[in-house]
Amino acid sequence: MTTPFPFTAVVGQDDLRLALLLNAVSPAVGGVLVRGEKGTAKSTAVRALSALMPQVPVVAGCRFSCDPASPDPACPDGPHESGPGTARPARMVELPVGASEDRLVGALDIERALAEGVKAFEPGLLADAHRGILYVDEVNLLHDHLVDLLLDAAAMGASYVEREGVSVRHAARFLLVGTMNPEEGELRPQLLDRFGLTVEVAASREPDQRVEVVRRRLAYDDDPGAFAARWADEEAAVRARIVAARELLPSVRLGDGALRQIAATCAAFEVDGMRADIVMARTATALAAWAGRTDVLAEDVRQAALLALPHRRRRNPFDAPGLDEDKLDETLEEFSGEGDEDPDPDGPGGGGGQPPSDGPDSSGGGSGARPEAGEDGEPQASGAGEQTPVRAAEPFRTKVLSVPGIGEGAAGRRSRARTEHGRTTGARRPRGALTKLHLAATVQAAAPHQRARGRSGRGLVVRRDDLRQAVREGREGNLVLFVVDASGSMAARQRMSAVKGAVLSLLLDAYQRRDKVGLVTFRGSAADVALPPTSSVDAAAARLESLPTGGRTPLAAGLLKAHEVLRVERLRDPARRALVVLVTDGRATGGPEPVALAGRAARLFAAEEVASVVVDCESGPVRLGLAGQLAGELGGTAVTLDELRADSIAGLVKDVQRRAA
Repeated sequence: MTTPFPFTAVVGQDDLRLALLLNAVSPAVGGVLVRGEKGTAKSTAVRALSALMPQVPVVAGCRFSCDPASPDPACPDGPHESGPGTARPARMVELPVGASEDRLVGALDIERALAEGVKAFEPGLLADAHRGILYVDEVNLLHDHLVDLLLDAAAMGASYVEREGVSVRHAARFLLVGTMNPEEGELRPQLLDRFGLTVEVAASREPDQRVEVVRRRLAYDDDPGAFAARWADEEAAVRARIVAARELLPSVRLGDGALRQIAATCAAFEVDGMRADIVMARTATALAAWAGRTDVLAEDVRQAALLALPHRRRRNPFDAPGLDEDKLDETLEEFSGEGDEDPDPDGPGGGGGQPPSDGPDSSGGGSGARPEAGEDGEPQASGAGEQTPVRAAEPFRTKVLSVPGIGEGAAGRRSRARTEHGRTTGARRPRGALTKLHLAATVQAAAPHQRARGRSGRGLVVRRDDLRQAVREGREGNLVLFVVDASGSMAARQRMSAVKGAVLSLLLDAYQRRDKVGLVTFRGSAADVALPPTSSVDAAAARLESLPTGGRTPLAAGLLKAHEVLRVERLRDPARRALVVLVTDGRATGGPEPVALAGRAARLFAAEEVASVVVDCESGPVRLGLAGQLAGELGGTAVTLDELRADSIAGLVKDVQRRAA
């Protein structure tokens, strides 16, 4: 077993360490979501926490970690007699992003259940994590069906496994800790709210601190055991402080004044529901216990707000997380002095918001003017020809854009697909492990052989060859690739603002439907991949907002670049189908025969039957209809920008390629 990196040896990251320690003191706080760029010790700190957790008393031999003081009466391994039990270290269980449902909740032996009526159950990760830590790295990439199971377990404190009338239930209360890189996509709001606290982490820009990080990491890699021994005293001290804080926690008094500050803060920041108030109260209490106090101070309430509210005040995925600290201080000041008098914060036990020290050798932790026109009447591609980016118009709600046919891509909410979840449409022989039993088809397959198999009792004699897998139809997520014309012909500020608003609306829809998105832009003499395919709709919105305009219209280059992006992505994820959204007025300028070249590039998409829609941005009393012609070459559908702004695009592209019907 490898030696984990010591928790107290992590340099800096004060908020991260404090949030983890508060959950160790009071698991009722509800876990931690750690957001930040890669390489910032997120996973290192989480894995190191388990070594500091106090030991857990369990019933000897129980696979579900029942507490000997109050064993679960419905435990599948029970019933248990009350007794002293045994102590073991707290577990940290890692949930892989690609785990199956059976791996998470456990699996029933369907064959024995049908033939013998026996509930033969193999526990999953939720059982292993009971009374411990469940850690999900890259939690934002977790499949929706696993998220649903986590939400159910977190809400009920139990896991239920049900298969065709056979069910098993066991307790599942755990400390949920997740890490994520926001560039790879956001969390569903329901799961986001289940995390008690959230922290943002970033690499230090202080050279001395970065040097210390490298020094410690190299020392650990050279000899993990010796490095851990150097920090053994600090680790023991923090472990003892956690135990002391847990013992003190029931004695901490949360006065009416602090409660009013908590309620006023949550109301001021307009967070949804009451969970934020409860989490803030538990966090402030844990902060006081961690500091060795029995009274909650205003500083505890402030620190609790900074940890518990940022992820709860977002109204859409493009809102930046965080709190206005000036507004927070004003609210706390307005409602201060309305409860019990606070003790001296500088006296013994102060400093509730401070994590443990790093040890003796730590080093600390434009213008809107119209540019000059070129020979073809379009702004030049550089210098005075490039306009500063314009802001997007207000986004609006769109209907569903879907890819025709039935796919087999990653679970999502856009196009029809064969999935593990959804309505049952048929049955087949299982390929590999059986996951979803089709009971009627299984019985029908086994029934003709009962006499030959010597059936004599009540049970049905079922063999492996009789089992049938249910075929289900649900929804998949797609790759929505935006190809945006940023040339001079699109550079009118009002028009570009409307274009950006329309694309932003579609990005919001892509976020809700769990799609991957990509952004290709073309202007001047070339096309650029502004954003490679990613699950981060936030990143796409940021790139769109800063998109400059001006220059000629290399339409063919934009289409060829998009075709190359799709080719590469098809190699990476062959099951994910693509939808191309081309935003242009249809003009093509620059180079020899630009229109003919654009037509040939468009026919590449038609030949590969790539679903597409052209958003026609042509304006003015005289319209050439070039975008409509381009849509015909693509084999897709065209819609004018006015129709898009009127919230009618989805009705026109609901079946993007009607020729496939």
